[in-house]
Amino acid sequence: MDVVSHGLASYALARAVFPRISRVAMAGAVVAGIVADVDVSSARFGPAAFLQWYRTYTHSAVAAVAFAVVVSLVVLLLLRGRQNKDAFATILLAALGASLLHIAMDFCQNVPVQLLWPFREQRYSADLVAHFDLWILLLLLAGAFLPQLFALVTEEIGAKSKAPRGRIGAILALIALMTYIGGRFVLHGNALAMMESRTYQRESARRIAALAESDSPLHWHGIVETERALHDLELSVGPGGSFDPEGGTVAYKPESSPPLNAAEKTDAALRFLQAARFPKATVEKTPTGYRVEIREFSSQREAHTARSVMVVVETDANANVTSQEIIWETQGK
Repeated sequence: MDVVSHGLASYALARAVFPRISRVAMAGAVVAGIVADVDVSSARFGPAAFLQWYRTYTHSAVAAVAFAVVVSLVVLLLLRGRQNKDAFATILLAALGASLLHIAMDFCQNVPVQLLWPFREQRYSADLVAHFDLWILLLLLAGAFLPQLFALVTEEIGAKSKAPRGRIGAILALIALMTYIGGRFVLHGNALAMMESRTYQRESARRIAALAESDSPLHWHGIVETERALHDLELSVGPGGSFDPEGGTVAYKPESSPPLNAAEKTDAALRFLQAARFPKATVEKTPTGYRVEIREFSSQREAHTARSVMVVVETDANANVTSQEIIWETQGK
């Protein structure tokens, strides 16, 4: 999820549960709710660092607790010496709730996160929402700013409320957010059922994924893996929705070969394959041997807008590895 949506969601949660906390504590909750995205800065250190850090360690439940504790201690220091300062338990719970909410929202996205690190290396994704979802952003913006506007109007006409400003709006925004994601959960199941019931160039699906698109809850991006190929498809799950299992983009898998087998055993490829959901390899003959490239097939259409890495392995004519590297995908095009 984008950082603005994470910040607004953290604000809504803190305002709904702890409506009377100080501005400093509220700011701390918002910081705790966005700090996990510091992992995107790993791109500055190259594609290998990005592959290792992006949506891994900082997006685990353990990291969420650690972030909440650190932010809470900083807030406590900032409030030291002030009157009516918040209790440490309140500050910690607000920060912890926001930090865990960040992990939960990112779990709902298409890009997997390493929730159980350091206990398990597996990555998890519910595929319910895209990285940027305009509808979620609008719901959270409405929950944050409409109550403030209404409060200003009522105060202008002389009516004053003793209730904490913005709490009802925050609660409604969170309810609307959960309802929206619940609806997308149902639609996601419909998309998967639609894909499971078809064949693809006379082959049955081995693995499938229905990935959320940002434009509409009814529009999904389907990925199907069969024995011989990977299929990139468009799905519409609304009334009268259409789905053509023979349409879309088809990428055929290369036949097993010594260069491909050697490439898949390299350290670079093993690191990449641990994170990849639908890896797609290509093998090209070169003047000195072979060039093997391994990409994430499911991210091809987002490659121009999002960071994406790939692996390139060079071998000699006898399939002995001569070089291996993790690079940005645009470098390999």
